[in-house]
Amino acid sequence: MGHVHTEEFKREAVRLAKTSVLTRKQVAADLGIGLSTLGKWISAYRPEAPADLPSADMLKEVEQLRRENRILKEERDILKKATAFFASQK
Repeated sequence: MGHVHTEEFKREAVRLAKTSVLTRKQVAADLGIGLSTLGKWISAYRPEAPADLPSADMLKEVEQLRRENRILKEERDILKKATAFFASQK
């Protein structure tokens, strides 16, 4: 029976295989696992949807937050001007 590896070890092995300049064969050898094992882990830990692509809901929320941020900045600038105006009236 082979060695049982933790999920953390498997995920780290997949990360190394995907980001390292080493070949998958070299990564597998360095980690003391078989190349086919590493290949199975890479397939198993392949994300369903790319994590770096935001969803439509998230894009909509970001746009709404940017709009709100712009309005708040405009209101702040108006209040700063009003404060400066009233301070100069004394």
